Amino acid sequence: MNMKTEEGLRSEIFNKIKQLHTLKKQDVFIPGTSYIPYAGRVYDEKELISLVDASLDFWLTTGRYAEQFEKDLANFLGVRYCLLTNSGSSANLLAVSALTSPKLGERRLNIGDEVITTACGFPSTLNPIIQNNLVPVFIDVDLGTYNIQAEQIEAAISEKTKAIIIPHTLGNPADLDTIIKIVKKNDLWFIEDNCDALGSRYHEKYTGTFGHISTCSFYPAHHITMGEGGAVVTSDPLLKKIIMSFRDWGRDCWCEPGCDNTCKKRFDWQLGALPKGYDHKYIYSHIGYNLKATDMQAAIGVEQLKKLPEFIEKRRMNFNTLYQGLKLFENFFVFPEPTAHSEPSWFGFPILVRENAAFTRQDIVQYLEENKIATRMLFGGNLLKQPAYANITHRMIGPINNTDLVLNNLFWIGIYPGLTTEKLNYVIKIFKDFFRK
Repeated sequence: MNMKTEEGLRSEIFNKIKQLHTLKKQDVFIPGTSYIPYAGRVYDEKELISLVDASLDFWLTTGRYAEQFEKDLANFLGVRYCLLTNSGSSANLLAVSALTSPKLGERRLNIGDEVITTACGFPSTLNPIIQNNLVPVFIDVDLGTYNIQAEQIEAAISEKTKAIIIPHTLGNPADLDTIIKIVKKNDLWFIEDNCDALGSRYHEKYTGTFGHISTCSFYPAHHITMGEGGAVVTSDPLLKKIIMSFRDWGRDCWCEPGCDNTCKKRFDWQLGALPKGYDHKYIYSHIGYNLKATDMQAAIGVEQLKKLPEFIEKRRMNFNTLYQGLKLFENFFVFPEPTAHSEPSWFGFPILVRENAAFTRQDIVQYLEENKIATRMLFGGNLLKQPAYANITHRMIGPINNTDLVLNNLFWIGIYPGLTTEKLNYVIKIFKDFFRK
């Protein structure tokens, strides 16, 4: 009888996966026929093997791979704690919700407190402010970087202002020198939405390490992917404990799934109006959620994270290829500008059609799309003009004309690592064809 070990069987399965990936791996580019996406997954057999390895454990919830990923990402960024969650949007929700915790005492955010942000960007930066019954205070963005006008933040602060949450737009860091100075002067909380900027640097330090809390997204379009997934990072032990509580149903217990009695006094607590000795695993200190990721998602992330330095470099190379190829059209377009003291890990290549151009954004976008080149708007544009936000309570500091210009004139194209030089040269050619015609 042929007795095979589990290790041997897994090895056979992994070899078959490698063979299957080799058979399926094809990337033949036919100019004018092949579609050039704005973003996409870049992976090899290692992610597939890791995913199947996790599935064979059938642990399903967070486990050994989640623990490994949290450790690896924290080490990469140089922070103390990383908490894996099911999406970047959930990461933002956890970050803002954590600041409402009673455990923060007088520094907690209460209903009606104000949070400074921008109306230019993705809804998941704004939504947690509203969902926590806080009041967003909107500031315009700078053209070229499309980040918050940091010099306007001081004027936006009122006695109700408690926090700032800003994205690093399309991977381009915000003016962190100015923001950090204001945060410290006014004793504000600072959340970095780092979902589009994993690997960006400011003064040679990674974005996502400047705020009290920062967030990441691992959606397929982002710098690394788990399919769905996100993370919240911090170096503050109290914030880490609060974030974990909100992520894990609001429970007071900090045991990992499958573990008991980490605190060594599981039946010796007395909290709230509960009887002394009530099981700590079922004591709740926050009105929380269940926003954990699965170990199968984390298994993909572990392998993706190993490729991150290569991905960052390829994004920068692709950005430079497009910039050099398109800069002859700068009379018609405003091209992106890296923030001073920064080294962006670009998410995309934003292009703003100048107001005096003889064509519209719709004209150039339609031409690109007809020639199989994907385009995207800068997410929600001016979120205040979206139907979902028509009646929200908010404050606005001056007009947000640049945000409106983004809404009407800006689009962006891809620079993700799956784009080859051949594909980027085709993109440049199509731009040239547009101006010839």
